[in-house]
Amino acid sequence: MRPIWLTIVLLTLSNVFMTFAWYAHLKELSHKPWIIAALVSWGIAFFEYLLQVPGNRIGYSVLSVAQLKVLQEVITLTVFVPFALFYLREPLKLDYLWAGLCLLGAVYFIFRSRWLGG
Repeated sequence: MRPIWLTIVLLTLSNVFMTFAWYAHLKELSHKPWIIAALVSWGIAFFEYLLQVPGNRIGYSVLSVAQLKVLQEVITLTVFVPFALFYLREPLKLDYLWAGLCLLGAVYFIFRSRWLGG
């Protein structure tokens, strides 16, 4: 698998764990003390890091740090929106579209020299 695709796969899987670590406790552990939620979240985040660190290392062999960061933000929104809608049952908002369009602009500007060869 090419490094860029392996990076995308690893960072996407990492982001699934990250999203659950950051937000699932709001639904599942709201009746527990915050320290319990923090400990559970840290346990989930361990698996996030097992995927994120190699994903970033592999990605850094073909992308700049800025490109990796923008890629991560796109992945984050791509994972977060369905999570918010289907798992947390948040209402669909037009703001998700605007945020996505802003990220598309960020992708264009951070990757344009790579795509345009300059």
